[in-house]
Amino acid sequence: MRIAFTKCHGSGNDFSLVDARAIQLSDAEWAAAARMLADRDGPVGGDGILLLIQGDRENQFGMRMFNSDGSEAETCLNGLRCVARAGFEALGIDSARVKLRTSSAEVAKAEALAEGVYTVRTRVGPAGRDIGLAGPLSELPSGREFTAVSMPNPHLVSFVDQVDEEELVALGRWCEAAPALLPARANVSFVEMRGPDLFVRTFERGVGLTNACGSAMAASVFAAGLTGRLPWERETRVFNKGGLVRGSAGADGMVTILGNATFEYDGAIETDGSGLEVTKRRPHEITVWEAAIS
Repeated sequence: MRIAFTKCHGSGNDFSLVDARAIQLSDAEWAAAARMLADRDGPVGGDGILLLIQGDRENQFGMRMFNSDGSEAETCLNGLRCVARAGFEALGIDSARVKLRTSSAEVAKAEALAEGVYTVRTRVGPAGRDIGLAGPLSELPSGREFTAVSMPNPHLVSFVDQVDEEELVALGRWCEAAPALLPARANVSFVEMRGPDLFVRTFERGVGLTNACGSAMAASVFAAGLTGRLPWERETRVFNKGGLVRGSAGADGMVTILGNATFEYDGAIETDGSGLEVTKRRPHEITVWEAAIS
């Protein structure tokens, strides 16, 4: 089977986005497609795949996201902006409510982060504290303090003076192994406070160390509010290795993120990974995003 897709990214978190509204594949087949399309050594590469799916009475459209290991995530906020853009363009609208795996989100086209950058505002939540722990956080193999945040996917956030990637990867791999404490696994983020801004580095569940994780950035903003590091409702810049977003959180758990939805090229490929064809390139979008983060 041949699949048409758009290679896209939100804050450097890159995906193959598929309009799946009229495609009938099983979950196992989509998982296999994710492992093929997101293979960094394969013809496309990425952190996972995004599916634009049909909505329902309350949602104009929906989204599914499969990680590079084939597992399905509850949400992906960098990916959500890209799916929102695809939904807007498909339906001729500029705002919507989007059905996610276990929740929903409000999305709207927004004023550009920088000249020429397609920008989407997302509002998600309420964030919670229950991430399915089977014991106290003190059982983590780390001496650091962590804040547990459900976004609704599970996150462990620690504020650090300086990110130690080796330490982050080691703890991330421990969580990735689905230990008794975390049977559903968890995303792990180390966060530096840089004045009023945040810098977030994440080991993402099902992906590994990633340039960006949108729900981790949202969880970090919420955790900064919970721990008194940022006032509620104050917008802050959130940086990562892939770029930046702007975010704010309320005491009610609702988190707003404003960031890019950049489309790099359109293509098509067989489900076995053969026959990649690039049908449309979008060099201007790549250029304006690079200018925005330089």
